[in-house]
Amino acid sequence: MPKSRVRKKKVYSSSGTSTGSTSGESYEPSPMWVPVTAVALIVIGIGWLTLFYLSGMNFPVGAWGYWNLAVGFSCMVAALLVLSKWR
Repeated sequence: MPKSRVRKKKVYSSSGTSTGSTSGESYEPSPMWVPVTAVALIVIGIGWLTLFYLSGMNFPVGAWGYWNLAVGFSCMVAALLVLSKWR
């Protein structure tokens, strides 16, 4: 029975240059505004929800009623979207 050919594996190096990279993604670290913005959005969202509940649903915007929940949770979802760009 003939012996099967052994496949050669690609050699990966730890240097930043890659000869086989065709995805076009850069592996540079993210700018400082990314984590700062994400933390700020999380704090704003949690603060908005906490203020809404502790004020008896009168603040931050009493006329919005339960839409204040959407604002608070939207801030936190936006933080998750910003964090998806963090490297």
